[in-house]
Amino acid sequence: MAAPILSFENLGLSQGTHWLFRNIDIHVGQRDRLALIGRNGAGKTTLLKLIGGQIEPDEGTRSVQPGARVITLEQDPDVTPFATLHDFALAGDYAPPAHEVEAIADQLGIDLSREAKTASGGERRRAAIARALASEPDLLLLDEPTNHLDIAAIDWIENWMARYNGAFIVISHDRAFLTRLTRQTLWLDRGSMRRNEIGFGGFEQWMEAVYAEEARAAEKLDAKLKIEAHWLERGVTARRKRNQGRLAKLWEMRAQRAAMQGPQGTAKIAVASDDSKTKSVIKAEHVTKAFGDRTIIRDFTLRVQRGDRIGIVGGNGAGKSTLLKLLTGQLAPDSGDVTLAKTLDMIFIDQQRSLMQGDKSVRDVLAEGGDWIDVRGVRKHVHGYLKDFLFDPSLAEAKVGTLSGGERSRLLFAREFARESNLLVLDEPTNDLDLETLDLLQEVIADYDGTVLIVSHDRDFLDRTVTVTLGLDGSGTVDVIVGGYADWIAKRDPRKAAKAEKKDAAPPPPPKPASAKLSYKDQRDLDLLPGRIEALEAAIARDEAALADPALYTRDPGKFAALTKAIEQARADKDAAEERWLDLAEKAEGLAG
Repeated sequence: MAAPILSFENLGLSQGTHWLFRNIDIHVGQRDRLALIGRNGAGKTTLLKLIGGQIEPDEGTRSVQPGARVITLEQDPDVTPFATLHDFALAGDYAPPAHEVEAIADQLGIDLSREAKTASGGERRRAAIARALASEPDLLLLDEPTNHLDIAAIDWIENWMARYNGAFIVISHDRAFLTRLTRQTLWLDRGSMRRNEIGFGGFEQWMEAVYAEEARAAEKLDAKLKIEAHWLERGVTARRKRNQGRLAKLWEMRAQRAAMQGPQGTAKIAVASDDSKTKSVIKAEHVTKAFGDRTIIRDFTLRVQRGDRIGIVGGNGAGKSTLLKLLTGQLAPDSGDVTLAKTLDMIFIDQQRSLMQGDKSVRDVLAEGGDWIDVRGVRKHVHGYLKDFLFDPSLAEAKVGTLSGGERSRLLFAREFARESNLLVLDEPTNDLDLETLDLLQEVIADYDGTVLIVSHDRDFLDRTVTVTLGLDGSGTVDVIVGGYADWIAKRDPRKAAKAEKKDAAPPPPPKPASAKLSYKDQRDLDLLPGRIEALEAAIARDEAALADPALYTRDPGKFAALTKAIEQARADKDAAEERWLDLAEKAEGLAG
């Protein structure tokens, strides 16, 4: 067996009064393709910096094969010390050859003569990629390599990585990227490291098996301790199972939307004439928009229905932002008309996360310093609402500036999704998110009552969330496709689509009637659990409404405590009922098949 390129033994790093992680062993072989997985705040970026030798551990020994080049592609490269991106790209420990840097930059579509201090996030990222890849690394450390890149650039780097002969460790929220490229997984979880010789495609099944084993061990614990120690893991497991049902619902919505599609090649989706006025929330009729001599949008027609989830995709400069501004009324067309329903109440969440101020506390952001937050007309306690968004309630007093980028994004989602609205606009929402937060965001979008517009480069995320895709190729034409990103690719390049991995987003089989082979108890549970779940939801809503009385705690602290306990128990019962029903539905379908 060949010696590893890099090893770290008994690695440990303290953070304040506790250990961020400890007793970690890492060995990277010459052809390893490692996904580094862990939720926001677990220490993934810190661990990558330790592996790259950028920071020193408190414990442990790092060894690197003599002569091996270990190159790091940072999440947010600092270009400010350099006059131009060209100067930045030619710097570094290994001084990459200029012709190699320039060749890669050309393929990525980046002008390296750009002044460094005025470069956008995408331009900085492309320059950093050119520098890293041209340095001929033996081990490449990648921290969110697809952030700020358009789909064309992601496709290019995926193809480069597939041909690459060295080893790499990658942190990414991009499921499609991880599934295509990785062959092993490092899972950083609660201060410990697990390794499995499977790529990211098998990670979720592995994770579920680990959590199931922990749940069996937890049965021996006191019930209250079990609830406090394992609420997040159980919540994630239940959420993944519920998302199976949401994916089936999404496919049903796409089928309904396909029935409204106009003639092929007309780049429009029409609606039936009767009742269309009450269902359409945005109507674009023969819209054209140009800047100078270049036509960005040409003769575009679309009617957005109430409840639609619209994805907008395309390369940098193709016109995604222009189209989004046209559809939301922020920009007027040169010709044609865009009509917005008078009742539209929009929430816009941009990729800059500009509303988050570092000196404010989490409680300040959510509830203006109070204990309660109005969530679309229902008052909820801040601690309970934080749990809904995968936060430990103890973070209520933490300053926003101490949170990771992903945690700040999640906090912003929590605040904005509490507002009353019927149009949700998301501009690159997946940047900086971990995989569990992506699941949460998909759940929120699926349950949202209004209409959603999404600009994103995350192909898997679009496949899991949108009913209609608007694809721009830079020519002015807008492809309007029922379905997600993969459906757009299938239209543009059927051969490429045939090679794409769509296991998670494949359409579910048609539902089948429950088999008579189910036991009497199982069949009875399958029939009765939907009503039980509805009753629990009603009980939770009723108790939360009672708990919303600001004087209740002072007037009757015993009742306040009883309601709080009842809500917690009802939520646990609801999660268990949903899991039981999904298991039975899958069992019935298998027996019927």
